[in-house]
Amino acid sequence: MERLADRVILVWGFKRSLLTIAAGALAVLALPPFGFFAAMFVSFTLLVWLIDGAAASPESGLVGRLWPAFTVGWLFGFGYFVAGLWWLGHALLVDQEEFAWALPLAILGLPACLAIFYGLAAALARVFWSDGMGRIAALAASFGLLEWLRSVIFTGFPWNAIGYGMMPVPLMMQSAHVIGAMGVTALSVFVFSAPALAGTRQGARPGIALAVALFAAHLGYGAYALYLAPQPEALPEDKRPVVRLVQPDIDQAAKMDNDADRNAIFETHLKLSAEAPKNGGRKPDIIVWPETSIPFILTDNQDALTRIADTLDDNQILIAGAVRAEEMGPGTPVRYYNSIYVIDGRGQIIAASDKVHLVPFGEYLPFEDVLTEFGIQNVVEIPGGFSAAASRHLLALPGGLNLFPLICYEIIFPGEMTGDIKDANAILNITNDAWFGTTPGPYQHFQQARVRAVETGLPLIRDANSGISALVNAHGEIVAGLDLGETGFIDATVDRIGDGFGTTYPHQTYFWLTEALLILIALISRAGFILGLN
Repeated sequence: MERLADRVILVWGFKRSLLTIAAGALAVLALPPFGFFAAMFVSFTLLVWLIDGAAASPESGLVGRLWPAFTVGWLFGFGYFVAGLWWLGHALLVDQEEFAWALPLAILGLPACLAIFYGLAAALARVFWSDGMGRIAALAASFGLLEWLRSVIFTGFPWNAIGYGMMPVPLMMQSAHVIGAMGVTALSVFVFSAPALAGTRQGARPGIALAVALFAAHLGYGAYALYLAPQPEALPEDKRPVVRLVQPDIDQAAKMDNDADRNAIFETHLKLSAEAPKNGGRKPDIIVWPETSIPFILTDNQDALTRIADTLDDNQILIAGAVRAEEMGPGTPVRYYNSIYVIDGRGQIIAASDKVHLVPFGEYLPFEDVLTEFGIQNVVEIPGGFSAAASRHLLALPGGLNLFPLICYEIIFPGEMTGDIKDANAILNITNDAWFGTTPGPYQHFQQARVRAVETGLPLIRDANSGISALVNAHGEIVAGLDLGETGFIDATVDRIGDGFGTTYPHQTYFWLTEALLILIALISRAGFILGLN
């Protein structure tokens, strides 16, 4: 191990760059659809040794001294994000004549930008670097801080935060209920980096012992939460709603074509909604359609509302994604919203919610006045793009179920779990991952949605055009679902609802306490290193 560490620390030039990129790319094996979390032990062990060898000239200024570490972190992040996000380019191929030119920006440009966060994390850790356990504590604290910053700055994009590699299955998701996904990220980097101590020996015993204890606590708490902890009381048999998740698997290109195709899409949703339950089950109380499943402005089409009323029973509810248009008065452009409608058995819209957190360059164009001059436009063909709602509110259903609505990638943001969520009984997430085909993207999206259920302690009702649609319980376990690429529907019974405890739990507080503890370990180790006490 020591010989291997020495070889990695001393590697130089092109081989060093290639090894660093490969180490980052290898870490992606821990993410869906693979879930091989052990890969990150190799990746972060290599990262620690590579930062060990990131030395600069003693005469260099502060930036010069930190630049080698930044370069290591950036190359590691570039490999990680290219390997983990290459599938974003698939969305540009839906209308390839219009957007194929942007493929390099999606596949290489975005990862290059995101890698800056990992470069800064490595550089910041290098400030507190030492020769023992403290250096992996510094790396963990820095990654925790920069992953949190990545989730909030420039509207945020916390996709594939490192902590998700430590949460491939429900047993390993439960810690997120206590310290949130960002807290899991910080501690995961410490655990994943611990084998590096065996290669340099200094501080190996206490560092590896602490990492083993953290990993054991992670698994132990998971087992306790799943099998030993008190569970929310089950609903009475006659109060358990049956939810039908409709997954039509409509090709995204067809949704953008002529009116005849759009009418056929609408009829496909109605047909799947009207089918009899399988195996003699109860008729669904709630039917859910995916994001933008209604392919026209519903409020301008009374016939469509009539067709919905003819399909539903009087006591059934339809929840459907649609584009909502809002007239702003003469001379003012119409505003469009990515919305959810709740429609009763008489074809009346009884509730609605608009998307708050929009996708940059997908649903709206940042710096629109400037970028349109260069011919850049939204991927989604809406005049002027979508408008963002000012706030989010619960969808209160007639049966007493209160749903916290999240559209598409809103569910990847832990920070969106605010406001009325304390009064919610379940999370509703509708999405259209058909943009990304059968790539890893939909699997990664689904895992992050499951972790939101664990964080909040609320069941998740998730409907996706092409999958993955599922009813997920408050522990992230799949109760029933349809896999990616399946066409059909699934009926599932909600037998437990959230008790509100997880929605008020101070995840952020415990995350920052975790950061403070890691920083303290790093500072003590750094002081001992400088004073020659280690």
